Amino acid sequence: MSSPEDGRPEGPPEGDVAPTESTPSGAEVDQPAAAADDARPDEPTSDTEGTGVDSPAPQQTDTGDPEGAGTTEPKAAAPAADAPADATAPEQPAAEGGDGTPAVDVPTAEPEAPAHDERLSPVLEALQEALGDAVLATELVPGSDIWARIRPDAWAEAAEVCRDKLGLTYFCFLSAIDWLPSPFGKSEDDSAPATVDPSAPLDHGVTGGETRFQLIARLERPASGIGITLKADVPDESPEVPTWTGVFAGADWHERETHEMFGIGFVGHPSLRNLYLPGAFEGYPLRKDFPLLARMVKPWPGLVDVEAMPGEPEEDAETAEAEA
Repeated sequence: MSSPEDGRPEGPPEGDVAPTESTPSGAEVDQPAAAADDARPDEPTSDTEGTGVDSPAPQQTDTGDPEGAGTTEPKAAAPAADAPADATAPEQPAAEGGDGTPAVDVPTAEPEAPAHDERLSPVLEALQEALGDAVLATELVPGSDIWARIRPDAWAEAAEVCRDKLGLTYFCFLSAIDWLPSPFGKSEDDSAPATVDPSAPLDHGVTGGETRFQLIARLERPASGIGITLKADVPDESPEVPTWTGVFAGADWHERETHEMFGIGFVGHPSLRNLYLPGAFEGYPLRKDFPLLARMVKPWPGLVDVEAMPGEPEEDAETAEAEA
């Protein structure tokens, strides 16, 4: 055995380097941090002289050799399958709300300015100024028309304001609307009766509404092209409103017809007598829940496909179809 004085390069002191365990070919090897006095790459590192200490393998540069070709630099672990493509981009924390949930920025739309018309807006503004909170809702279409929904107890006062302060002296008509969907379907095309929930929300059209029945009346200013449509909710528990006969005499027959067809009363009307039906007639034909038996027995006139009624000759059906 040769001595240290025979010119053999002296290896690192004993105890500075742990013995190296053998690893399978191709496996990655964790390299210890290089010390300042480690052997240079050109110095021998194997224990050829029997000192009992194996020096660490020389550190090599990865030159793109195939895996397991002896490279010693550790390789980065492959990204997980569910990791995002840009794993290096820092994730920005989401702003949290008061309850700890991420806050969502919702753009707030600016409220639209009310419609304005040089001719119609002054009429609507004057009505609102005169009636105050009795005007429940309004609608204005520039260059076209205006609508206003009035509180039922101010119905007669609204007629006076329109006539005396707004110059709407021409009474066009007065009637009512039943917003309940028909429980009988469309009998003219033999649709099956529909199930109607009386407590379901109703579509009241322009200016909305809160009850099944609504009054509707039209007033105009002669020779000006300016008019207004007034609406009022008729109370469901007691369908009555004040009469307009003291303001517009022409409302007499319109209110009688509305009472006869819809069952709406007009407090203060001089004589709510029927115009069309016998005095002993029961029911109100223009209510949606009133069955039109005549249309259930015979098809509506004007239908293209007219079928023969039971016991009716085929030629009569063809004649009726030709006339339609």
